[in-house]
Amino acid sequence: MKKKYKILICIAALLISIRLILPYIVLHYANKTLANMNGYYGHIEDIDLSLYRGAYIINVIYLNKTDSATKKQTDFFKAKKIDLSIEWSAIFHGSIVGKLEFDSPVLIFTKDKTDLSDVKKDTTDFRKLLKDFMPLKLNRFEVFDGALHYADNTSKPKVDVALKRTHILALNLTNVTDKKAELPSTVTANASVYEGTLKFDMKLNALNKNPTFDLNAEIKNTNLVLLNDFLQAYGNFDVHKGTFGLYTEMAAKDGKFKGYVKPIITNLQVVGPEDRHDKFLNKVWEQIVGAAGVILKNQKKGQLATKIPMEGEFKNPKTNIVDAIWEVLQNAFIQALIPSIDNEININSVNKATPQDKRNLIQRIFSSGKKKDQDKKKK
Repeated sequence: MKKKYKILICIAALLISIRLILPYIVLHYANKTLANMNGYYGHIEDIDLSLYRGAYIINVIYLNKTDSATKKQTDFFKAKKIDLSIEWSAIFHGSIVGKLEFDSPVLIFTKDKTDLSDVKKDTTDFRKLLKDFMPLKLNRFEVFDGALHYADNTSKPKVDVALKRTHILALNLTNVTDKKAELPSTVTANASVYEGTLKFDMKLNALNKNPTFDLNAEIKNTNLVLLNDFLQAYGNFDVHKGTFGLYTEMAAKDGKFKGYVKPIITNLQVVGPEDRHDKFLNKVWEQIVGAAGVILKNQKKGQLATKIPMEGEFKNPKTNIVDAIWEVLQNAFIQALIPSIDNEININSVNKATPQDKRNLIQRIFSSGKKKDQDKKKK
C-alpha cells in the first residue's frame, strides 16, 4: 500500500509539474514564432492554460510590421486578451471545433512611403497567424471593444480614421448546425463611427469555394467635421458642418455579385468662420466644393446623395459611373433618396438580370413625376 501511494504521489507531482511548466513552454514557442515571422515582429506577455475548458488564454499581445530595409517597426495589431478554446456545444453536433474571443483588439492598416500596405496581404498574413495559434477549425469568433484603423503618416495632415467600440460575432463558420441551409453562417457587427453608428449583418456559406453571402450594412449620423483631417489630406478641403450616412446591400452567388452603395450627406456646409485665415487658393477651392454641394443638394431634404448600383463577376467587377451621376442629378432636382436600406437585394436576386432603362436623360427627368403618379394609383 505504501508503494502504491508513493506511485500515485509521484504521478500527481509529475502532472502538477507539467501543468506549471507547460505555460512557459507554450509562451516560449509562441514568442519565438512571433519573433521570426517574415515581415513582422511580435511578443506575448503571458499565457494561461485552462485544461478543464480545453483552452489557453494569451494575455497582452502585440504584432508589428517590420520594414525589410530599415528594420523600423510599425504598429499592426495588439490585444489585451485572446481566448482560444474548444466550442463544447458543437460536440453535441458531432464536431470538434474551436472558438476565438478577442478582448480590446486593435488592427491598424498603415500607408507609408517605404512600404505601401497591401490590405489583402496583411489580412491573409493575419489569418495565417490565427490559424497557427488555433489548431482546430474555427466555428465561432467574437470581438469585444475592438478598433479598426487606417493610418497614413505621409499625408498632410496625417490621417488616422477608425471604427471604435466594435463588437463582432460570427457563428457556425464550419457549418456544424443548419447544414441544409444555403447560408448557414452569420456575421453581425456594431461600431461607433465619429458620433455615428455602424451596423453590419451578413449571412454566408463560409465553406463554399465561390463567395456566397447576403449582407446589408449602414453607417448613420457620422459627424463630417471630425473627419476633416481625412478630407484635407485627400480632398484639400474641410467642412464647417455636415452629417454622413452610407447604406449598402450586397449578395453573391456562383461567382457573381449584385448590390448597391448609397452615400448620403445632410446639412453640408463647407465654408465657415474657421476658414478666414486659409490661403487664397484654398478659399477658392472650398468655395467651389461648397457651391457644388449646394447645386447638387436636394432642397427639400437638405441632402446630397447618390445610389451606385454594382453588378458583375468577381473576375471583372464593374460599377456603372453613368448611373452614379444620374442618381446624383435625380436626388438634386427630382426626389431625395430615403436614408435607409432599400431591402431590394438578396441571394436570389444575384442571377436575375436588372431591367435596363432605355430612356435618355431628358425623358427620365420629365417622366419621373408621371411614374410616381402611376405608382400611387397602383397602390
